[in-house]
Formats: sequence, structure tokens, C-alpha cells
Amino acid sequence: MLRERTDLESVEMKFHSCSEGEVPYVSLWTRFALMCKVRALALEISHAYFYPDDLPLASRYLKTLDLYGLGLQKAFLDFAGCPVLEGLKMSECNISVDRMSSPSLKHLSITGCLSDLRCRLRISTPGLVSLKLDDFFGKTPFLENMELLQTACVSLGKSFSDVCMNYNSGVFCGDNKNGCVNCVLLGGISSAKHLELISESSKFIFTRDLKCCPTFSKLKTLLLSEYWCEAPDLDPLACILKKSPVLEKLTLQLFSKGPTHKVEMKGSYRPMEGPSAISEHLNIVEVKCNVVDEKILKVSKFLSAFNIRFGFL
Repeated sequence: MLRERTDLESVEMKFHSCSEGEVPYVSLWTRFALMCKVRALALEISHAYFYPDDLPLASRYLKTLDLYGLGLQKAFLDFAGCPVLEGLKMSECNISVDRMSSPSLKHLSITGCLSDLRCRLRISTPGLVSLKLDDFFGKTPFLENMELLQTACVSLGKSFSDVCMNYNSGVFCGDNKNGCVNCVLLGGISSAKHLELISESSKFIFTRDLKCCPTFSKLKTLLLSEYWCEAPDLDPLACILKKSPVLEKLTLQLFSKGPTHKVEMKGSYRPMEGPSAISEHLNIVEVKCNVVDEKILKVSKFLSAFNIRFGFL
């Protein structure tokens, strides 16, 4: 802080851990970086949650913010004072807020983060272009409309906070606290051109959202995991295909984690006479798996009903 106060392009601070007595210093250095008009700020705490002072970030110059291992409270995620912030990454953070908004944000990545609040984190980023939501522990965030969204990767991990007492019977309670009213995820990302929708065990949100599934009017490419093909009649897959009128490429990554797969099948769609239940623009269908078993054959048979034929690669 004794240096000449000239503008800074980037500041990166990494700590193995941070004791309670060191918190004021780290917060002070962060504020000083903002005073020096830093454009890219990264703060990483490796082995313990670090809770910075709960004051709003304010900078007319900050464009990217990368946070790892922080405890984030309400004021710190108030980006009203950051009018040019475009990129935000949050990894392994404890997010203790019920709302995050930024009209300028274009790129958002939330990976391995936690929320122990009983309510959902509402994300309002109308100018967002790319989104990554991966392994969020706690109630799945509620995504408000993102009209400019180009790409989104949503991977729901093994979180058990999204539940409904009537989930197993296929009936939902209508309680908004459980996410049983309106779409939680799919509505916000329905304007995307490229989507990846992956689920391990947290199927409640996707299942609920499909009850009021929006139309993906701009969607060109779509990657889906096995959740979409596990129902006896493959209703989830059928539903999203019917709601994607301009889809060009479909990839099914089934019972196999990438990037390498033992078996790959590639198919093509031939439009049928009369109205079709799926996009007439669909020209590439890929199925990636480790073995061709009964589950894969069932999916192949289902797709063949839409005049899609496969060959092995």
C-alpha cells in the first residue's frame, strides 16, 4: 500500500488459509485494489471459508471477478456499484444471499458452491451470454430470464435439498418454497442457443420444470445425460425435443462420463411427410455410451420412431 497509486490491470491474491486476525488486512488490500482501478480481481482461500467485510463492491473499472473459497454475504454480492462488471466466477464458495443481480454481467460460472439458506438464490442477469452452473449444494438457484443467453451448461450434482414430499408419486404439492410453482431453471435459460443439461441424482428440479416446460425457440445444439432417457416412456426426452423447434444437433451422453466413451453412435434425421413432433432442422444425433445394452437399445428404438437411423463410429 506504500506503492505509488497508479492504475492496476489485475490483482491476484492466493492464501492457503486465512485466520480471523488476517481478515481485516485481506479486506483492506481488496479495497485498495479497487481504489487503484483494478480491472481483473482474483481472491482465493484454499482451506477455509473466508468472510470478507460485508460491504458492497464499488468500482467503475472492475470487469472480471474470480472468487474461490469465500463466504459471500448480501452486500458483497451487490453489484450495483460495478457498472462494467462482465465476468464473475465463484468456486467452492458459501453463498449466504437470497438474490444476486447485475445488468452488465455477461459471463457467470458457479461451481462447487454451497447455500445453506432455506430459500433459493435468485439470479437476475438479463445481459448474460454464457452460464455454467455445476454441483451446487443446497436449493438450486432460481434463474430469472436471460434473453441474450448463448450457451449454458447446467450440471445438477448430488444435492438433496431440492425435495418434494409427493415427488415419487409424480405429483407436486404446489408449494412455492419447494419450487413447485413456475420453472426454476429451464424458464431462465430458454433463450439459449447451446445447452448442456446434466443430472446425477438431483432430478426433482428438471422433473418439476418439465411440468411447465418453456419453448426453446433459439436452441441449436443440445447435450443431455441419462436422466432424460430413464423414464419408462422417455417422456422427458420427448418433451424437450417437442419444445425445441429449430434444434440442429442432439447429443445423448448416457451412463458414461466423458471425455472418452467406448461406444459412439451417430444418426441422422429424415423428415417425414406431414407434421413432425421434432425439429425438421435436426441433422445430427449422437449417442455416447460405454456399452450398447437394453437401455441404449430402448433409446435407439424411441428415436427411430422419429425416423432417426444410427450407425456406429
